Amino acid sequence: MDSNRVATGLGRGPRAQPELAATAVSRALARARLGSARSVILFLTHHFADNPTPALRAAARVAGCTQIAGCTAAGLLTDEEWIIDAPAAAAMVFGGPAFLDHVQKNDEDVLLSLVAPGDLAADWLDVGSRRVGAVAGDVLGRGPFRVWSSGQVRRDGRGEVALRGLVGNLGASQGVRALTSPIEVAEVHDYDVLKLGHYPALNVLVQALPIGVREMERIPLHLIMGGVTFGDPATAIKEGRYRLNHIVAANMSDQSITFAQRLTRGERLFWAMRDTLASERDMRATIDRTALGLKAPPDFGLLFPCTGRGPHFYGDTDRDLDLLTHRFPGLPIIGIYGNGEIGPLDEANHLYQYSAVLGLFRAATRNCP
Repeated sequence: MDSNRVATGLGRGPRAQPELAATAVSRALARARLGSARSVILFLTHHFADNPTPALRAAARVAGCTQIAGCTAAGLLTDEEWIIDAPAAAAMVFGGPAFLDHVQKNDEDVLLSLVAPGDLAADWLDVGSRRVGAVAGDVLGRGPFRVWSSGQVRRDGRGEVALRGLVGNLGASQGVRALTSPIEVAEVHDYDVLKLGHYPALNVLVQALPIGVREMERIPLHLIMGGVTFGDPATAIKEGRYRLNHIVAANMSDQSITFAQRLTRGERLFWAMRDTLASERDMRATIDRTALGLKAPPDFGLLFPCTGRGPHFYGDTDRDLDLLTHRFPGLPIIGIYGNGEIGPLDEANHLYQYSAVLGLFRAATRNCP
């Protein structure tokens, strides 16, 4: 693909006006050296959520097309910069062999998938096609939330478009620091894990915590979670084959841990903690794995970090975005900070939390080395 056929643009200002969307598309067209676009990904900050239609119409007029997909979000990003808590629009234009298209039954192409929090359902997520995307959101997580495709706001709160003319590879960085190796879940009741191995679950957790955390008056449970592994537990953590299960409560009476999702006896669980250095290392490895699987340099990227992982987590910078732009200088990139991230796990689509989902894409017509 001619790299000038895909490009991004930003528009920002003091108020949520349609002109911001028009500016974002106009700048993207100029960078791509295009007079019009075949299709557009358009993300708007939550300031537009009450009525995004004027912004969609303004973007369509400038782009010269109506195939526009996107959603509102707490923040957005491109290869130029990230923006949170300020009215803004981000656009990626497609003018060459790559384009956005309606989803067909049993679609084999990657699906850009966006959904409002209350409209996410297992039967929508669990399809044969590979999904990449995020849950729309705002700063407080209260809404309203808006999703659109074909330039129209979706009443069902779900938007999906197929990425045509492309080869894509997807990856996800959960970025936690493992505190233990995987341990067998030996005794469980409903959402409560009572024993890991031969010991009470809470006792195993406390013993695994770093000394400084262990000595705190209250354990910071919001930073700690369990990782449930898939396949060979000896290599699952290193290869990212696990899903995170969040702690609801630590129960002193029976030394059990209550989780957000049920576990079953015999599963393997390791204790993990959110950590910036571990997240950086894991993101770097995720970029390497995803690029290797693409088997050729990418033409553009989609990046969906959690709102709890971006600049608020790293300290007024987005290290996930920095690592990606450093690895691929000049690569067009677009994404949002979501209330959940949609990507692959164990050969299925998965809803992540506190993670970053990455998609790298190249033209299907380009020969691999």
